Order: sequence, then structure tokens, then C-alpha cells
Amino acid sequence: MSPDKPMKIALDAMGGDNAPAIEVEGAVLAAKEFGVEIILVGDKTRIETELEKHKIKNLPISIVHASQVIGMHESPTEAYKEKKDSSLIVGMKLVKEKKADALISAGNTGAVMTAALFELGRIKGVVRPALGTFFPSRHGRALLLDAGANADCKPVHLQQFAIMGSIYYKDFVNVASPRVGLLSIGEEETKGNELTIEAAKLIKTTSVNFIGNIEGRDILSDKADVIVCDGFVGNIVLKFAESLAKNFFKILKAELSGKSIFISIGAFLLKPVFTGIIKKTDYAEYGSAPLLGIDGYVFVSHGSSNVKAMKNSFKTAIRSIESNAHDHIAEEIKKSGNTGAE
Repeated sequence: MSPDKPMKIALDAMGGDNAPAIEVEGAVLAAKEFGVEIILVGDKTRIETELEKHKIKNLPISIVHASQVIGMHESPTEAYKEKKDSSLIVGMKLVKEKKADALISAGNTGAVMTAALFELGRIKGVVRPALGTFFPSRHGRALLLDAGANADCKPVHLQQFAIMGSIYYKDFVNVASPRVGLLSIGEEETKGNELTIEAAKLIKTTSVNFIGNIEGRDILSDKADVIVCDGFVGNIVLKFAESLAKNFFKILKAELSGKSIFISIGAFLLKPVFTGIIKKTDYAEYGSAPLLGIDGYVFVSHGSSNVKAMKNSFKTAIRSIESNAHDHIAEEIKKSGNTGAE
């Protein structure tokens, strides 16, 4: 986008579990903190009711009405066919028509993927788009993809995930040569299933900094910057990590309950450390995951996102757009010589 053109980001205001209240409040905070223009897409009356609860004078926030909502449990394909005036599809069309630079949605992930494919299409040469999500690691963060967009994959899909993930990490985190690892059941080249063994051979032919197979225990160890896997495995890893982060401190609190005064004092002194760990493992710090390989900027947030997560979804989108990750991925896919054939 032109540096003289103000950035506009559309938000599916009806997509989350607690929409539109969380979406609207997060958007208001983002407009104040980041100065980005925001288009709230959804039921105009309900959105206006929520906006009245906040101080929005002179904030660059507008509304585009959409009369329908796609539910979390609806069939993505059927919803796309039957709900053309849904907040998700209307928002996606804004990106398609260049009226918005990106779309953020905390709605049905499958529906977001379907709408993005039909409305925006794939970057030329990309076989399957992938959902990328950041994990904390010992000294930084790692990008895992696919995190759930593609349950069934072929080796060429994982090869492209490696390329797209490497480019996105390089642009977003500003690392010259990200280390790319393939998630498997052993470090040896002979370990894994047919998918990972064949994918490793294909990834080796690319220009990415491929370090070979990594194991589940390596995800948080800072061994790789980009972790590649199919969406089935990736989503299980993601959900387990979220559950671990959420329940670890509940378990810790229960263990400390009723202990001696000395243990309680020690726990109090370590509170800043615990707070830092919580922050590193909190999905709200990033707020959304990029859908890489789509011919446009689309970001998927948790359906249960809180206000902080929704606000930070805009930060992730802004950083991605400013880094020009989309064009860099397109250039690298073209150079790889992949035709996009299955």
C-alpha cells in the first residue's frame, strides 16, 4: 500500500463469542492507541449501541452494515452460499474491493478460510493457505503453521508452509534467516510418517534455513523459529498449549494454598516472574493469527477473545501490512517454481 494512504482495517464485529461488545471495545482501544482507521462490519444498530458506551469523538471508526451472522457451528460452505450479507463475507469483500487493507475475524475459522478462498483467492502458486500462530520459546517466539486450516496435507503443502512461514517470520520478527523445523516423532530423517519424510525432502530443495526434523519437546526450546506441521497436528498442539498455560497457574495456586508463611512469601517475591511467564504464554499478546497464502491480509482471532486480544489483533495486522509480508511471500513462491498444482 502507498505510504501516503491511511491504513484501513475491517473488523467482523459479529464474529466472536461475545460480539459485538468485545469487538467494539477492542476496536476503540486500537483506534486510540494505533491511530488506524477501523471499519466495523455487522448489525449497525447493535454496533452503535456498543459505541455509545465509549468515548469515540474524532476516532477514525466507521460502520458498514451487514444483516447476517455466521455461527461457530455452521457449515463453512453452506454459510458462504446462504449468508452473502453476513458480517464476515461483507468484510471480506471490503478487502477484495480495496476498501480495506485487511480483515480481522474472531468467527468460525472454517468460514473465514472458505470466504477468503472464494472472495480473495490464493497467492499465485500457493496450493493451500495456512494459519500461523506464535508460541513462546525460551529466548523469544516461534511461529507454528499450519495451526488448523488444513487437517489433511500433502508434502507439497508442508513445503510451502515452510516457505511462507519463513518469510512471514523474517518480516514480522525481523530475523534475517529464520530456522525452520519440521515437527516429527524423531530428529532422524528416517523418523516420521510418509507425509513428514517426503515433506522433508521437498523442504530441502527450497532456500529456507531448514534445520531438519524437530520433536514436540523442542517447540518451546528455541530450537526453531518456524515449526511446520499439518493442521491436524498443529491444532492439537495449539489447544494443548493454551490449556497448559491456562491451568498451570491454577494448579500452582492450589499447591501454594495452605502452605507455610515462608513458601507464601517466596511465592510473593516470585510474582513478577510468574507475571512475565503468563504474559509470554498469553494468546492475547498477539490477538490474531495470519492466514498466509491468501491474496490479501486476513487474520483469525479466538472466538473467546477478550478486549486485550481484540485490540492486539490490530497491532498484528498493522505490523504484517507494514512489513509487506504478502508481496514477499508471493515473490518467494514464484521463485520456488511451484505451479500451485496439487
